[in-house]
Amino acid sequence: MVALLLGTFLFYPDDAILPRYDFLTLSAIAIQAGFLMSRLETWEEARVILVFHIVGTVMEIFKTSAGSWIYPEEAYLRIAGVPLFSGFMYAAVGSYIARGWRIFEFKFDRFPPLWLQCFLALAIYINFFSHHYVMDIRWGLYLASLAIYGPCIIWFRPDEKHRFMPLVVGLVLVALFIWFAENIGTYARAWSYPHQDGVNWSPVSIQKLGSWYLLMIISFVLVAMVHRRSDNSKPEDG
Repeated sequence: MVALLLGTFLFYPDDAILPRYDFLTLSAIAIQAGFLMSRLETWEEARVILVFHIVGTVMEIFKTSAGSWIYPEEAYLRIAGVPLFSGFMYAAVGSYIARGWRIFEFKFDRFPPLWLQCFLALAIYINFFSHHYVMDIRWGLYLASLAIYGPCIIWFRPDEKHRFMPLVVGLVLVALFIWFAENIGTYARAWSYPHQDGVNWSPVSIQKLGSWYLLMIISFVLVAMVHRRSDNSKPEDG
């Protein structure tokens, strides 16, 4: 998806009959279909990714209406000014976690109760909307996430044996690379923040890393609800 954002920015013809955003939407659908047909992604994973897609699209509609960012180009396939490819950007995050969970055989020490994770994810999602009208509680959410996930260790198998790291570190690292991708996306004018709505592009604020970290938790919880892996024992070869 990142390659498509950058490639269409550099090479997509300005006079094309199909708007660039619609081409991105159709390309995203083709990628998703390819994953399913090639069995790189299961239907169960696709269902939870669809939920994240919807969650992300709803937030996009609200955030663009609030002026947090804009989509500067035209599109036929859009809802309330939000092109449909944007939901696939959120879905890509869910897809990454779902496939990584399966391929790298995630296991956990001290995995938090799923109901507690769901409560945190719901509070995070509500705050994405409510902070426009009432006090922003994201610092409280950061602290809550550290209390909930801080003791948790994730085990993953990239080669012949399982390796481990604190789960919070894993979430921050993934959020960091999403922030890198967001800088590429805004450079490619797929969307723009107010300070980027001009001739000269400038990087996305590092403060957005915190927003992506919180969004990662929502995605992680949705995938955990599918896998329901609450086995806290370490792998034998760890």
